[in-house]
Formats: sequence, C-alpha cells, structure tokens
Amino acid sequence: MQKLRVKAFGLCGLDGRLLQAMRKDSIQSVENGKRKIIRDDYTGKIEAVNSDLLHLLLNANYLPVIAPVAVSENGEALNVDADRAAAMIASALRAETLILLTAVPGLMKNFPDESTLIRQLSQSQLAAASEAAQGRMKKKILGAEEALKGGVSRVVIADGRIEKPISSALYGSGTVIQQLYQETYSAI
Repeated sequence: MQKLRVKAFGLCGLDGRLLQAMRKDSIQSVENGKRKIIRDDYTGKIEAVNSDLLHLLLNANYLPVIAPVAVSENGEALNVDADRAAAMIASALRAETLILLTAVPGLMKNFPDESTLIRQLSQSQLAAASEAAQGRMKKKILGAEEALKGGVSRVVIADGRIEKPISSALYGSGTVIQQLYQETYSAI
C-alpha cells in the first residue's frame, strides 16, 4: 500500500484496545473427520470495537490496516476470525459496503463449480446460503449476516485473486448480499 502512496497504518486489535473480545471456553475442531473440543485456547469473539481510534486515524487521512487479534478483558491476546472482525469493524464505522475477499469468485451453489456462482442474495436468503457454503465460506456468510445486522447495507464476497479485486467487487463481481430494506425498496 505504501508503494501506491496510500497512508496505511498497520495495527492489531490489541493496540488501543481496538478489538475487545470475550475469550471462548472451548472451540470445536475437525481433524481427520473427527470433531474435537479444544479447551484453554486463546480464541475469542469480538464484543466491541474502539471506533473512536479508527475515526481518529481516518480523520487524519490514514488507512487502518488491522490484524485480527483482539484483547480480552484481562489483557490477553486472542485470535479472532478475520471475516467476523471485518464485519464488526464495518458495523462500528457504519460502513455502507463490506468486501470480503476470498480465493474463489464468490458463493457457489455447487462448490467448486464456478459456473454456479450466486450473484445476488437478500439478507433473508442467508440461512439457505449457509447450507450451500463449504469450509471457510461458512464464516464469510456468518460475517456477512453480522455486518448486515450491524447496519452495513451491502456485503460483497468476491475473488481476491483477480486484478483490481476491490474495484471489481464494488462494481458487482462476486456475490452481492443486500440488506432487507433494500429488497423492499427495490420492489416498489
């Protein structure tokens, strides 16, 4: 980003208590097809975002680049899901659009068949979309749902492997998920 003359400012969720999370008691893992419960893991779920710190940086024309590490109430570093962290940050900043980049064109009805790309979804279709999602895409769908509930108007799940992925996503490539009120408005 610096090569592109972007005033990027790198930080993680520990800095200034940017991402505050609750440490999970346990998490589930699948190894060799078997579900395991892992306890005493340093994994958390974000509960709050220090939007004042982000606004301070943005108002000074810096672009925050945030690593998905959060801080617990006890000051512990906690690993958090990047897509869900992005959703929480977008909601805290009252962003209009959240772009989640991935290594596929978007959500596919029949993964890995890219010809089955789902181009548009409404917020009401997210439960069904979660059923179609495979692997990490489930977390992206969950992040999209949380962002929309948090006030973000549109979430785009798009291909990060292509040239100009952000511009392409903003112009409608990938899977575009709209908030419910926009469905109603567009139907009028």
